[in-house]
Amino acid sequence: MALPSPASPSHSTPLSFPSPSSLLELAPVVPVVVVENVSDAVPLARALVAGGLPAIEVTLRTPVALDAIRAIADGVPDAVVGAGTVISPEQAALSVAAGARFLVSPGWTDALLDAMKASGVPFLPGVSTTSEVVALLERGVREMKFFPAQAAGGTAYLKSLAGPLPQARFCPTGGIGPSVAPEYLALPNVLCVGGSWMLPPDAIESRDWPRVEELAREAASLGHASR
Repeated sequence: MALPSPASPSHSTPLSFPSPSSLLELAPVVPVVVVENVSDAVPLARALVAGGLPAIEVTLRTPVALDAIRAIADGVPDAVVGAGTVISPEQAALSVAAGARFLVSPGWTDALLDAMKASGVPFLPGVSTTSEVVALLERGVREMKFFPAQAAGGTAYLKSLAGPLPQARFCPTGGIGPSVAPEYLALPNVLCVGGSWMLPPDAIESRDWPRVEELAREAASLGHASR
């Protein structure tokens, strides 16, 4: 599914990111962000975008997550902000209303999948078994989150899926850092990975956005090294 345009027009000069047909093609790494303070959302997102990571997954793990999504959607037009840890149809609807342009879930049920399909935005339902992948393919879903990636079998598991299920494409997330990310990105059925290593807690606490930008730039370069 193609990415939707932002809800409101940009009044700034847009950055030169490609226009992919898939969320998985935006960047080699999707930052997985936990926002504790809404005031951090916009400068954090600006740092990630400046570093070359426009797709930003804000997880619904804090009380301010929806407000953070709204702030990024309104204040950082070059960001493609999405909602992560979506586990209910209600959360899917609230996330899109707040400005989320994609949805990510750690797993899925029929009700949640129907809600994500009806949302009008791209979505990545979470899988960790072959049966879950086959069930999603049966429902017409080809792009998925593989979670928790390292604990669920890592690159060896995904490599074994590529033969019998070549049509499935994955964004592995969970336990992935810069040392193993290139191994995932080298697989034919992996187009990007999710992680938070470019957002070290001490940098967030000290609001060291230049450091976040530099770590994001290093993460963005991983795709070039592994393809």
